[in-house]
Amino acid sequence: MSRKVFFDTDPGCDDAVMLAMALGHDAIDVVGLSTVCGNTTIENTTRNAHAILGLGGYDVPVSRGCGRPLVDDLTTAEWIHGENGLHGDIPDADGNTRDIHGADAIVEAAHEYGDELTIAAVGPLPNLAIALAKEPRLPDLVDDIYLMGGAAMTTGNVTPMAEANFHNDPAAASRVLQDATTRMVGLDVTNRATVSPEFIEEFRTADGIRGTVAQWLDYRPDSGTYPLADAPAIHDAAVVADIIDETVLTFEEYYLEVDTTGGPCHGAVICDEYGTTDNEPNSRVAVDIDVDRYREVLEAGVRAYAAE
Repeated sequence: MSRKVFFDTDPGCDDAVMLAMALGHDAIDVVGLSTVCGNTTIENTTRNAHAILGLGGYDVPVSRGCGRPLVDDLTTAEWIHGENGLHGDIPDADGNTRDIHGADAIVEAAHEYGDELTIAAVGPLPNLAIALAKEPRLPDLVDDIYLMGGAAMTTGNVTPMAEANFHNDPAAASRVLQDATTRMVGLDVTNRATVSPEFIEEFRTADGIRGTVAQWLDYRPDSGTYPLADAPAIHDAAVVADIIDETVLTFEEYYLEVDTTGGPCHGAVICDEYGTTDNEPNSRVAVDIDVDRYREVLEAGVRAYAAE
């Protein structure tokens, strides 16, 4: 039986791979998408969401969400993900964006699907923060809430301490951690969520959709190096892999806060690893990943999405 999943996302090449994986895999029923600014502007992420759906021939409702962080200035990453935020030969976005804000779409889906629904928020978190403010019962309505973001017990990737999604909107990330018990899938595991060079090469040498997907898979070809690995990490896909197969990630419970002070740790996760605050855990933190199983699940979904 497939799991119903609502994605809050900022496509983005790794988001594109994640969506392809989820759309192609029989274990997931993608019931809706909300877009958010992050890897690029909200105009681009919304366009890219429609393009990813259109390229694979899927029809999923898309709702446009927040075009700026709750408090901070928007910082985008086209230098990584390409002009307009997505590499490859993608179709013109001809899908219809719903006339409902992304935050409201999250609440709507929670009421419609209840405990059959998993929310996967894999970009900056203003949409989810607003949804929680509007519907405080949200965590109790749904089955689970996954976040891709943060760095609990490792260093950051946009500052020495902060991960990109949380750093882009620390106030939203803080609000989400305060208002919901989530599964936080951060750099502690996603730096190891790599795809094999052989899989990339298989797609790079193919025609059609697979050639485009290859550019999503290897979205930093000019960087020369990858953090902690010899292949690109598809950070967001670790969330989907665990939704499909709960043995992929190992979670432990910790008390978390997000630094919103504006100093050198702005956007960083403060993880009470040793229980020094005596606060009860408020999040389940991914601490380990079965890379081989992750790759198996990812490859199965992406191959199905790109089948011609």
